[in-house]
Amino acid sequence: MGKEVERKFLVFSTAWRDLAEADIRIRQFYLAAAPGRTVRVRISDGTSAELTLKFGSKARERDEYEYPIPLAEAEEMRAFAIGRVIEKTRHHVRHRGYLYEVDVFGGMLAGLVVAELETPEDVPDEMLPDWLGREVTGEHKFYNASLALGGIPEIAA
Repeated sequence: MGKEVERKFLVFSTAWRDLAEADIRIRQFYLAAAPGRTVRVRISDGTSAELTLKFGSKARERDEYEYPIPLAEAEEMRAFAIGRVIEKTRHHVRHRGYLYEVDVFGGMLAGLVVAELETPEDVPDEMLPDWLGREVTGEHKFYNASLALGGIPEIAA
């Protein structure tokens, strides 16, 4: 088991694009979601898939279990998806030794760009990159399960 400790930010500037080291095309969907727990399938670049279980309701910290699964089985499980399939491109961007995952959403969520910073320690605001916008950690409407199952946040509409 791993602990997922993350902060989320909206991104309003494109200054991060020149710093991107990698990009991954992601399709993900949820098989189950309830308060404090989700079951997700993620397909990356159409070549690999994993099943993720998350537990906990704290804004910054949850228990997370991830398992690789056969791609063909992940595609079959899509028939059991609840809500919408999320399409996004994840970009890896480093700033001051920290890895930020910048997700550029497509489809119905086009226009939404969210950066995640997973780190066990608090990063002081002055250490954060200038291209980050408002912090949305704890705002459930910006969490992937909510994006799949709920409405579309105004920022993406």
